[in-house]
Amino acid sequence: MTWRKSSYSGNSGGECVEVRASLDAVRDSKNVDGPVLEFRPAALRAFLKALRTSSRGA
Repeated sequence: MTWRKSSYSGNSGGECVEVRASLDAVRDSKNVDGPVLEFRPAALRAFLKALRTSSRGA
């Protein structure tokens, strides 16, 4: 399984998120053996849309 660190994650060791290459799961990069959130495609799109909306303060 290949993971990619989010471009929004900083290098300061703070909040880091990784996305699985198949774009169906996310995990905390500081806890790679921890829980993984897996999504169906439509659910992942809704999750990402909600994150974008909340990051704009809406």
